[in-house]
Amino acid sequence: MAHVLIAGGSLGGLMCANLLARAGHQVSVFEKAASALDGRGAGIVTHSALIQGLYRCGMPVGTELGVSVPSRITLGQQGDVLGELNMPQVLTSWSRLYQILHGLLHEAPRATLHRGVVVYGFTETGTGVNLQTSTGDSTGDLLIGCDGLRSSIRRQLWPASSPVYAGYVAWRGVCPESLLSHECLNTVFERFGFCLPAGEQLIGYPVAGPGNQCAAGQRAWNFVWYRAAATGRQLETLLTDDNGQHHPEGIAPHKVSRQQVERMRNDARNLLAPVFAEIVEKTLEPFLQPISDLATPQMVQGRVALLGDAAYVARPHVGMGVTKAMQDALALEAAFSEHGATSAALVAYSEARTSINRQLVDRGRHLGAYMQSSALEGSTLPPRAAAKVMSETAIDLDFPAATMV
Repeated sequence: MAHVLIAGGSLGGLMCANLLARAGHQVSVFEKAASALDGRGAGIVTHSALIQGLYRCGMPVGTELGVSVPSRITLGQQGDVLGELNMPQVLTSWSRLYQILHGLLHEAPRATLHRGVVVYGFTETGTGVNLQTSTGDSTGDLLIGCDGLRSSIRRQLWPASSPVYAGYVAWRGVCPESLLSHECLNTVFERFGFCLPAGEQLIGYPVAGPGNQCAAGQRAWNFVWYRAAATGRQLETLLTDDNGQHHPEGIAPHKVSRQQVERMRNDARNLLAPVFAEIVEKTLEPFLQPISDLATPQMVQGRVALLGDAAYVARPHVGMGVTKAMQDALALEAAFSEHGATSAALVAYSEARTSINRQLVDRGRHLGAYMQSSALEGSTLPPRAAAKVMSETAIDLDFPAATMV
């Protein structure tokens, strides 16, 4: 069996490591963060492929992933119901998935997670790959780059391939259930919610609360509010902290300007349904994400492959970023099973996943085109039909369309 090096110990890296280790390979994962990453609370929409992949990683059947919702609802600015949709889904959080996968990796044979290790680059040898890191070199048979949107592995392979900003941002946050009013809890908390101001879009849903608790009263509500921010001064202002420091590649939650947060909350009072404005108001630390996408020209070169967001990033309207990483990892495992841990296996993996991943990027661009157009100077866009938005956003593509109420 092979020794596989994995750059990146986030969700994609842990999925890949669990699957390959359980297939009998020696796996070494290198993660730059020195401590565990399970404090993150961003919401994740689950899909059938993700759940089946988690079972293959060793997750016991019946494990509680998150919070189940029966349906979707769209509210107008005054709180009126604009549409409803029957669509049962399970919503989880980044933190909960990390907790599961990290725990499984500790149980996996022949798997090692190295924390606090920065990956600098790699060189291919005649028989393997030499990975250069902050703690020294490590040699393996193959290297899998699972190091996300700003992948150092991708930069070495294809320096010209980088994320492309879409012209709008997402304000995000997680509000504890215990802080919300009875009206909010009764109206939207137990459902996947939408609000559609002209040129914008807010979605949200319940997720596990602090400590990954899913019991009533201990959960939280995760929201994502897409808003135009043109390239240049407008985007730069949003990515500049209260000390005047600009963060062009993304601003950390605790760095977001208090002035920008207050401006966003004031806009929420004026543009969103009252229950959504309440959630935004009561979220202690909302954060900001510039929306980008990425389509790398290739997933494989020699003994090196990219996986997950290191290779392709679809805008979050698709709701499949984590599922896509799992599908990549499953395809890699299948290629290893058929071809062995060889360069031929990596080629087969790339052939299985490249076209599908490009389609997901294209779908994300289609779903985000409305918000992207709103960033154009002089743009005046009419509100969209609730039924269409609810039926297209973050759906499980393995199942038929849901039914309108």
